[in-house]
Amino acid sequence: MKRIIYIFICISIASCSKEVQIDIPGYEEQLVIDGVIETGQPAIVLLSSTANIYSPTNLEAYLNGFISGATVVVSDGMVNDTLVEICTDNLPPGTEEIAAAFFGIPLEELANLNLCGYFSTQIVGEVGKTYSLNVQVNGDNYTSSTSILNPTPLDSLFWKPEAPLEDHGFSWAVLSDPVGLNDAYRWEVKRLNVLDDGSLDPLFYKPFGPFFDDAFFDGLTFEFAYENPISFFDESVEEQYRGYYKQGDSILVKLSKLGRAEFDFFEKKYNQMYTAGNPFATPTNIPSNIEGGALGIWAGFSPWTDTLICQP
Repeated sequence: MKRIIYIFICISIASCSKEVQIDIPGYEEQLVIDGVIETGQPAIVLLSSTANIYSPTNLEAYLNGFISGATVVVSDGMVNDTLVEICTDNLPPGTEEIAAAFFGIPLEELANLNLCGYFSTQIVGEVGKTYSLNVQVNGDNYTSSTSILNPTPLDSLFWKPEAPLEDHGFSWAVLSDPVGLNDAYRWEVKRLNVLDDGSLDPLFYKPFGPFFDDAFFDGLTFEFAYENPISFFDESVEEQYRGYYKQGDSILVKLSKLGRAEFDFFEKKYNQMYTAGNPFATPTNIPSNIEGGALGIWAGFSPWTDTLICQP
């Protein structure tokens, strides 16, 4: 009897199976726009094309994805500035650090790569202004707009040891968020003290989850902490001290304000990056503030900076 029941179950399972065919849409190349304008800095726009998921993922393919020959115009309502295409192996003096920060590449490596972007020569970011972007490439036109908002300063910035450690800890801050403005922020840091090899950190680093908004603290004053993202890239830091600042470090903290549409883009982009490869993660569509069918972002940032001396 048991054998008959077993056979019946097997037949039932087999009879319920069905071959499922999924039609995967073909690859369609799209323009990707990465543009930023920050208080006191020129506008920078990077143009590239999307890549087929099945295409090679090597440095040559990455470099070939950048787009040259476009017409990129930024306007503040008074001045229309046609951006100049400049490549990293031929940067004008004084723009090296700006380009390194934008591409996220150490200064010493920039000249070895032919990465091209579009740089403003007439417009620098100002608080309270709105900047329109117009990109013309291959007969198509793409537009966007972003504003540089009033920055929000931190009330205080301090360091304290993280028990049971006596000389390592996180960076702490107190922030009073303005009421009802739907604020969003980006947190970045750069170490100012000279390293053992005599060098300085060339770039600002972002911690895990660098973008946050005031959905849960609108109008409140609160205290929060951030880890040290620099230590995860420093091979001289012992494993148990990674994520901490050590006593005696000097840190430049950069808290930038950004708009809601810009925050939605970066917040979802980072969520997708952190969950990449996780089969149980919820699929995420990254929004864009670019009109015309391109992907990417045109973002204005208003930074507030202060120096943190890591002493109790």
